Amino acid sequence: MKHIMGIMLALLGGAWTAHSAEYPLTRLRGTDLEGGAANRFGSVHFGQGQVNYIYAIPTGPLSVMETEFNLPTTEGPLYLYVLGRDDDSPQPCPIRIAVNDIVILEGPAPHSNAAFTWHRFLLPNEAREAGVNRLRIHNLAESGTAGMPPWFMVAAVAIGGEDTDPDKIPLEADFHIRIPAKTAAVPEPLPAGKEPGFALRGTKGWLWTPEQYLSEIPFLAEYKMNFLMICYGSMFDIENLPWGHPELNRWWEPMSEEKQAAYEAVLQKSQAHGIDLCLSMNPNLMASRIYDYDDPEDFEILWEHYAWFQERGMRWFSLAFDDIHEGIDAEGQARAANALFERLRSHDPDANLIFCPTYYWGTADTPESQVYLDALAATLDPEIFVFWTGDAVVTPVITRAAAEAYRRRLPHRIVIWDNYPVNDSAPTLHLGPLTGREADLNEVCYGYMANPMYTQHEIGRIPLLTCADYAYNPRAYDPARSIGQAIRRLGETREQQQVLHDLVMLYPGMLIHDKGPGFNPVRTQFHAFLEGPHQAHVARLYATHVADVLDRLDAAFPDRFRAARDTIAADLEHIESVLDGHYGRSPFTEDNGM
Repeated sequence: MKHIMGIMLALLGGAWTAHSAEYPLTRLRGTDLEGGAANRFGSVHFGQGQVNYIYAIPTGPLSVMETEFNLPTTEGPLYLYVLGRDDDSPQPCPIRIAVNDIVILEGPAPHSNAAFTWHRFLLPNEAREAGVNRLRIHNLAESGTAGMPPWFMVAAVAIGGEDTDPDKIPLEADFHIRIPAKTAAVPEPLPAGKEPGFALRGTKGWLWTPEQYLSEIPFLAEYKMNFLMICYGSMFDIENLPWGHPELNRWWEPMSEEKQAAYEAVLQKSQAHGIDLCLSMNPNLMASRIYDYDDPEDFEILWEHYAWFQERGMRWFSLAFDDIHEGIDAEGQARAANALFERLRSHDPDANLIFCPTYYWGTADTPESQVYLDALAATLDPEIFVFWTGDAVVTPVITRAAAEAYRRRLPHRIVIWDNYPVNDSAPTLHLGPLTGREADLNEVCYGYMANPMYTQHEIGRIPLLTCADYAYNPRAYDPARSIGQAIRRLGETREQQQVLHDLVMLYPGMLIHDKGPGFNPVRTQFHAFLEGPHQAHVARLYATHVADVLDRLDAAFPDRFRAARDTIAADLEHIESVLDGHYGRSPFTEDNGM
């Protein structure tokens, strides 16, 4: 009975030819399946890499391979796609494919014995679950030995709908970029009658100067962003003191006349371009005198900063208590925010306040964060917006489930403060596209705000454009399309586009690598080459490539991307010193000016 049912289910799927461009919901390599014989006999076969395979039942653990995969909640039919190959014996290898112990196929393998081919199999509703699922593939041949037929090979598996192309690999799995032949609309246009995905779409600075904000405003407006937040760090004394100095944040002092004049220009330019400029203050970060939540005098002093901007037409404001070590008092913070919001609204009924909690990430899954957020929820004015960074402080994914969980704990309108492509002033670049943000987050969250790089804001427009693309039309967002268009738009000539392409490939970003803001992919890749056996020549070739990209960037953009070029030059200096220390200076290196 199982055999007949398996064949019937297989026939509902059967041989398949890709005809559309939808990404799979999940895609795995053959070597992602545990068990099998890839570890014993290698994973490259018949011109295909990352292959795993199974032998007859008497080979024990070599006869089965399995893995877990995640599925979102989804409606409509789903299929299991298998890129497989049968052995070269006259009879097809008998196999069983089961998902969550529901048999999808039991019988002869339907795949070719001359090439790897895709076949798809319908997943019954009872064989799929939102969350973790398990796939097992068995070789059912009763006799045979390891290394000999009957065997069955798997190069890849995917899960998707009827219009899925299983060969379409997300950039998260295989980072590569194609420069499109034509410039297309960015952000991706909305369907007729649809509103932008997030109502609030923009970025903040990261210790930016007024000149950086001024230069960024036209770019934001061009790509349909409508929000720009002045970093609270910009309100510190960054003109005279280094980051981390204990006197950097003197929130109790009025702004200097020079700073007032500079930010009045920023506000006026924002207003002229239809951008809502937002002032943010964090009085308890890097301050020798922390804010007293119940001191009326402290409130009036802090209020003066907000009043100055509000008198000049600002309508969006933020009060932040993130990353602090003193004053972690949810009720006190809420009282301060409520008082500020009430004062703002008394002068302008359309004023808005975004509050950044001390616990601003995840799903409130620690006792400390639960107590804090429960107290905040009980006290904070429900009209105040709340910042949230996603599933973690820095995360390769931001899920709707996590947003819903956070909002259940703190029932306010959420603005995602996405920690990408921020580098926290580290000597590195994050240039790849925004990835891992679910397409329906806008149904839970009101706004989306990117967090940019420090001095390298100009080259940071490459990833920022992809953030704008996602925030405007998240359901149509395609990272591969978006990064290609970003490169086309920042490079006017083919030469400029090619060097930007090569630069992004060198620095694809922390999301692709699942790392933090300080991650430097060039140094990491160089050391990986250098530390492998007999890889000195490969390390030198890689260094030569990095130097070539820098030279071409200098030639193509002599008046742009200075901060980015400085970052690459610092990486080359590091590479040179390491090579010299290991092997001494070679004539080849000297010829290339390294």
